Amino acid sequence: MDRNSVNWSGPMPAVTTAFHADGRIDEEGFAANMIELIEAGATGVVVGGCTGEFWALSHDERKRLFEVAREAIGSRGTFIVGTGAITVEESVALTRHAEAIGCDGALILPPYFVKLSDDEIFAHFADITDRIGLPVLLYNIPGNAVNAITPALALRLAALDPVVAIKESSGDWNNFYGTYLAVHDRLRVFCGPSSVFGVPAVQLGADGTIDCFPNVWRRGGLDLYFAAKNGDSAHAAELQAMGRKLTDLFTSGGRTLYPATKAAMDMLGYPGGGTPRPPLRRLSADAADGLKAGLQALHLL
Repeated sequence: MDRNSVNWSGPMPAVTTAFHADGRIDEEGFAANMIELIEAGATGVVVGGCTGEFWALSHDERKRLFEVAREAIGSRGTFIVGTGAITVEESVALTRHAEAIGCDGALILPPYFVKLSDDEIFAHFADITDRIGLPVLLYNIPGNAVNAITPALALRLAALDPVVAIKESSGDWNNFYGTYLAVHDRLRVFCGPSSVFGVPAVQLGADGTIDCFPNVWRRGGLDLYFAAKNGDSAHAAELQAMGRKLTDLFTSGGRTLYPATKAAMDMLGYPGGGTPRPPLRRLSADAADGLKAGLQALHLL
C-alpha cells in the first residue's frame, strides 16, 4: 500500500467523544455531532483520537465508539478510528475490530509515556502492521505521546505496507515541512494544527486537515482547507487569523484545549460537547466566562 491506495483528502475533523454527566458515553450526541459535520462539508471524521479522549476509554468502550460512529456515518465520508495503544496486542485487537466493522483506516500513534528510541518505535509499528490489513494513518503528536515521528523516522515507517498516510501534529512548522518533503510521494500528509498553520500546509501540498476546531467552528474550520486549496488567498488568510485567535482563546485564561472545546460546543448549541471524562474537568466559572466573552468578541456567539 501507499498514498495511492486510498482517496483520503480534505478536512476530516477530529471529533469529540460526548459523555453524560455520570461519565457514560452519550451515543446520541456523539453521532449527531458527526452527522452535522459531514452535512457541513467535512470529507470524513477521525474518531477516538486525542480530541476523542481515547486515554479515558476502556478497550470495550473504544470498540463500541467505533460501532456507533460506523452506523452514524455510513458511506458518507472517510471514517478513521484511533487504535493506538502502549502494547502491540491492544492496538492490533482494536485495529482488527475496526477492520471487521468496515472502518476505512486506523490512526496509530507511537507508544506513550515511556521514552523510546527510533528503532523501538519502528519495531512497535512493524509488529502491529505485520498483523493487520487496515490502512494506517501514522500520528505524530510528541507533545502528548512523548515519542516523536521525525521526518527520517516517517520515511522508514513509510516502507511498512499498510502505512498510507501521516497526521503531523507536532505543532512545529519545520517538522511538518520536513516530514512533507520526506514522505509526500509515498504517504498522504495531513496537517494536525490547521488552526495554527493549516493554510500554508495546504498550499504546500498537504492532502487534508485533521483538527478539533470544526467541532465548534463548523464552516470556518472546514472552509479553511477549501479556501487554501482553491487559491482564495484572501479568505484563507482571514480564516487562518481566526483559527489562531481561537487557539489562543482555548488555551489561555486557565483553559485547556479539550475541555474548552466541549464547553464552546455547549455554548453554541452543538451536540457532542458535555462533560469531559476525568482526569479532565469542566472549566471553572471564571474560565468559562472568559471563553464566552472571547467567542462573543469573535462574533461566533
